[in-house]
Amino acid sequence: MNSIKQYFYTDWNAMTWHDWVGLIITVVVFFAMVAVFIYVFHPSNKNKLEAKRFIPMNEDRVPTEDEK
Repeated sequence: MNSIKQYFYTDWNAMTWHDWVGLIITVVVFFAMVAVFIYVFHPSNKNKLEAKRFIPMNEDRVPTEDEK
């Protein structure tokens, strides 16, 4: 390895359609995850998220047809 520039070199013209789709999906998912992490770990959202903490285990849910 001669330089770090050669190590990270990308031949953009040789990329196929599948390469571009994969690159775009990867970048979009990365930024979506960053946005979700910022939202979840922001202190002002703590009370809002803590209020919904036990939704999956809530006993006061609406009964289904089988339970009536």
